[in-house]
Amino acid sequence: MNSFLCFLLAIALCLVSSNAIFDKNTVHFKNSLGPKNILKMDCVSDENILGFHYLSPGQAYDLTFHDSVLKTKILCDMWQGPHYRFLASFTAYEGKYLIVRYGRNVFWDAREDGIYRSEGKETPKLMYKWTKTG
Repeated sequence: MNSFLCFLLAIALCLVSSNAIFDKNTVHFKNSLGPKNILKMDCVSDENILGFHYLSPGQAYDLTFHDSVLKTKILCDMWQGPHYRFLASFTAYEGKYLIVRYGRNVFWDAREDGIYRSEGKETPKLMYKWTKTG
């Protein structure tokens, strides 16, 4: 029994000493729209209302957080164009119940034809097209 407890203690110490396991997750947003095309964004998580952010072309905004065991979820609305008449609504991040992930990097890139997503070093993929409002 003592050997098993020592083994568990050694495993716990290895996990604690590893910086990567405690890294926060980050969701990156970038405005790659044309000149003078401001990106308006509003995100909300299951824990916080993150508020409105306005990104000029080339500007980025990062959300950094730890996953919750109760499933972290971040929902976002983005608007662009004259009078912000083009909208994209999407889930920017979704964790899993009881599975806490660390050090994830999710990238969202607002372009003229829509919103692109990539994770890590993946090639960005078009996920959402802009919808015209009003």
